[in-house]
Amino acid sequence: MSLHPTAERIAKESFAALIGVELVEHDEDRVVVRLPYQSKLGVGRIHGGAISALVDIAATAAFWSCPDVTPASQGATVGFTINFLKLAVRTDLIATATVRRRGGTLCTGDVSVRNDAGEEVATAMVTYKLTGYRSRTG
Repeated sequence: MSLHPTAERIAKESFAALIGVELVEHDEDRVVVRLPYQSKLGVGRIHGGAISALVDIAATAAFWSCPDVTPASQGATVGFTINFLKLAVRTDLIATATVRRRGGTLCTGDVSVRNDAGEEVATAMVTYKLTGYRSRTG
């Protein structure tokens, strides 16, 4: 399935590019992104702020990966809760974001962040406001 162009841009440009995020795979309501380890993200262990940014980028791209998004659509992260489960030490990180529900304007989703060994280092629940699209409640 083709990813909405805005979702692809979110996952690859601007701030995402600044910290080195790479788009790995995508489908409707699901995006996988990778953050290669760089010492600027934290000497040794990766800073929680970098992991949080990865969560926000992955979730935002997933919310925009919907064929019902229109050129008039606008969005912003309302908030998210993140739980850090394990230190991320000198490792690439993979974030998988999945949309759980699309409402009239609010969407919710989950993000799992894993290290190179496949161990979950963080999990988050994200709420996002997306307007100007044809919602499919469920």
